[in-house]
Amino acid sequence: MNKEQVKAERKTLLLSLLAGLCGNATLAVLTSSAVSFSVFPVIAFGLAVYCLYQEYLSKPMSEGTPSVAFACFLAGAFGYSGFLRSFVPDMGSSYLPLIITLGLLFWVVYKLGVMSPRPKEA
Repeated sequence: MNKEQVKAERKTLLLSLLAGLCGNATLAVLTSSAVSFSVFPVIAFGLAVYCLYQEYLSKPMSEGTPSVAFACFLAGAFGYSGFLRSFVPDMGSSYLPLIITLGLLFWVVYKLGVMSPRPKEA
């Protein structure tokens, strides 16, 4: 992906990260007794998925964007899982979700070309 594609797809990637985060929060709210019930993660998840779908309908995705968007979705889901487990240690260790999140985020940064060296100007 080049720089123009990255700027065009930034909204899609951010929405997919938010959808993963809110999806895991919704799952935790509905199934875990350690998390108190709130309707806001459910609403936020619905709105994030709706906005992501509208973005998909309005513009075609460039090549490579679906895999990066799915990685952002998983990074959001595993990130929330690690965050939740660090606050509620009875749920288990947060080590594996945080390592998976960092690995996914490094892969996304690499695929977006953020870590590539800039060409030197003469």
